[in-house]
This record gives sequence, C-alpha cells and structure tokens, in this order.
Amino acid sequence: MDVQIWSDVDVDVQSELGDAVPISSISKAVDAVLGLDAGHGLAVGDPVLLRVRGMRELDYKVARVKTVAGENVTLSGVDTVDSKAFISGTVRKITFGLSAETFTDVTPSGGTAEDVNIRTIHGKKDFSRPGNEAPLVYEFGSLWDPSDPAIVELKKASRSRQIRAVRFGFLDETEVLFAGYPSLSNAPSGSAGAAVTTPVRINVRGELTAYAGTGV
Repeated sequence: MDVQIWSDVDVDVQSELGDAVPISSISKAVDAVLGLDAGHGLAVGDPVLLRVRGMRELDYKVARVKTVAGENVTLSGVDTVDSKAFISGTVRKITFGLSAETFTDVTPSGGTAEDVNIRTIHGKKDFSRPGNEAPLVYEFGSLWDPSDPAIVELKKASRSRQIRAVRFGFLDETEVLFAGYPSLSNAPSGSAGAAVTTPVRINVRGELTAYAGTGV
C-alpha cells in the first residue's frame, strides 16, 4: 500500500470552463460512455464537468476523458452500472490554469451517511440504518496572500456564489477531482509573531473522483 503525504501536493483551481456540449446518451457501464454531437472537441485526458438529470450521482461530477471514438466519449472511473435512466445533460471541458501556493492544511468534514433511527411497536430494541449523506465540506488553512491567483479566483467565485472545480495532485500523479462552492473573506488573522493566515472553505457539490497514476 502506498501512503500519501501532504507534501509537494498541487491544489489546482479552475480558470476556464468550456462551452456546454449537449449529451444525447450515457451508457450504463463501469466506464460510462457519453453520446455527444460531432465536433465536441474533447480529447483523451481532458478534465470535464458534468451536469446531468436522471443519473443524479453524475450531476456536478468532475472526471477525465479516457477514450474518444468519434461522437462517443468514455469517462475514466465513472461507474453507471447501477444508475437510473439518463434524461438529459451537458459536459464542459475544465482548464485548471491556477495553482494555489498558500494552503497549509486540509480538513474534510461530512460526506458520511447520517443515522436514521427505526422504532416499531413490535420490538423492545430500536435499530438504525444509514440515511442521506451529510454535505462534504473542505476547510483549508491558508497563508494570507491577496495576490495569489488561485485565491483571487476562489474569492471571485465566493462573491458570485458560483461553482469552481478543484484538483489535488499528489507526487505520484494520484489525483482527486471535485467541484464545489468556495467561501472565503480573505480577511487576515493570526497571533503575535506568527504567520498571517486566512481560512478557505469549499462546499463540495457532487461526488469526488479519485485516480491512481495518470488517471486515464
């Protein structure tokens, strides 16, 4: 087992989002295949953002293109075998053109199922089962640098309450992709003699996608 270390990790932020390409179909497969219009412009390795109705788990999913065969585009690691029927959707190419240089720590919270307590009139003992998953939120400690381009972009998205895609890139090329709503004031904080810091939060929308190696 390879143990990942929070050292020499890239945290890349979406700088551009391509035009929305309509999806005509999504297959039910271990690696989902999108049916797109001719001239979609996607290439192997491209990161993309999905907006999907029907297959709810794909809405706001960030993934990489695995193969391209004309109008059929396969997504790496996007398993739709047990998904509901596809209704409609779009796919947009992401450009990760900004890389943060100020983050000092990363703390996720939520993302696990909340317990639902079950009680009947027939037994003396209640039981529980998993219910809906709590929202996943990433909290980052960050050095205060108002000029950091990634922080500037996240602040812009925070003001306008817009989604941004984010990529964690580890030294061995393992990566984690997701999209979420950034929230930050960029207000400086800290204590005497210590580095000036500011908190950053991203409320994740959709599911994380993790890839080992190149991810394709």
